[in-house]
Amino acid sequence: MNRPLLIGPFTQLLPMTGLPLKGALKDEQLHIIENGGILVSEGKILKVGVFDELKSDDVDIQHIEGQKVCLPGFVDSHTHICFGGTRARDYAYRNAGKTYLEIAKAGGGIWDTVTQTRKASQEELVKGIVSRSKKHLKNGITTIEVKSGYGLSVDEELKMLRAIKRANKTTNASLVPTCLAAHMKPKDWSEDNDYLDTIINELFPIIKTENLANRVDAFVEESAFSPEEIKPYFKKAKEMGFDITVHADQFTTGGSQVAVDFDAVSADHLEASTEKEIQLLAKSNTIATALPGASIGLGCAYTPARKILDAGGALSIASDHNPGSAPMGDLLTQASILGTFEKLSNTEVLAGITSRAAAALRLADRGKLETGAVADFVVFPTDNYQEITYHQGQLKPHMVWKKGEQIH
Repeated sequence: MNRPLLIGPFTQLLPMTGLPLKGALKDEQLHIIENGGILVSEGKILKVGVFDELKSDDVDIQHIEGQKVCLPGFVDSHTHICFGGTRARDYAYRNAGKTYLEIAKAGGGIWDTVTQTRKASQEELVKGIVSRSKKHLKNGITTIEVKSGYGLSVDEELKMLRAIKRANKTTNASLVPTCLAAHMKPKDWSEDNDYLDTIINELFPIIKTENLANRVDAFVEESAFSPEEIKPYFKKAKEMGFDITVHADQFTTGGSQVAVDFDAVSADHLEASTEKEIQLLAKSNTIATALPGASIGLGCAYTPARKILDAGGALSIASDHNPGSAPMGDLLTQASILGTFEKLSNTEVLAGITSRAAAALRLADRGKLETGAVADFVVFPTDNYQEITYHQGQLKPHMVWKKGEQIH
């Protein structure tokens, strides 16, 4: 067994501990350890504290030179980074004033990505996931949720989920797979049996057998699946032991009610949520996930993050990195911009991409720097944590650790 490694000192170390899961957060609540250190062993954190107090003859030391701020590795709790092709044409059309329907009629939209993803081999999908994961890692994101949903058939969804599983063995990032077979109704579905029933009866058992995902998502929206259509699907998914998450209230309401009814881990998007939905989520155990990347990409309203927090809700912030509505894929930039528009404290923003984001994936072993947690952390070249959001994602990490190993 190797000797424990003490890493530090950090000018400021923000463990993101001692913060409630729900409700508004003030910067005065943020615990800051000056001249902090992290003691790690076998990929886990043994202890966090003042660097000099953690020194002993029994530990090795990796000295950190200069002024640095250390935080938990960021968690991106909602992405679509498994895909084929590009939707640059959609973006140009949208900015030129074309509507969603006009773009779809011109061959764009989600179905365009479905077509391109189906054409891609599993190996090509793996390479794409790994490449995008590397970019995330350089930006300090050490855990990434990844959805299927561009296959929209049993075989093609399996191809995507198997690609995610293979990529997870290749990349240093931790990938959390989610089955989004209910992303939209397949345009080419011509069989007599119902699409969702086919997914339940043919895809779900294989997912369980091959351990491809523990989470099931669906897009509850007028253009995808109605609350009535999706309820039997989620009921069966829950019976089979899957965690539920929902694309909810992006353009019209209804999805957040479904999320709460099924005790979903998270309800994501929520740009269309009204006071009724905000109160509903705040009183539930479902975490509200804001996706500012989609608001920026589509030029639409942001998730009412301030109202959700003030109502007592839990708020995670994710990138929604996808080829259509959120191609930027830069979580820190998006979270910082959301903070500006929604008047979020630094603590609310940082908790939204660390501790609260980990909770949105039901991962209790990350998002915080504490004894027993995975030794994932990110280091910025500054002496003041406020500089991180101030530069809106342009202050890049100086170092990134994953499971106690420096990977960047």
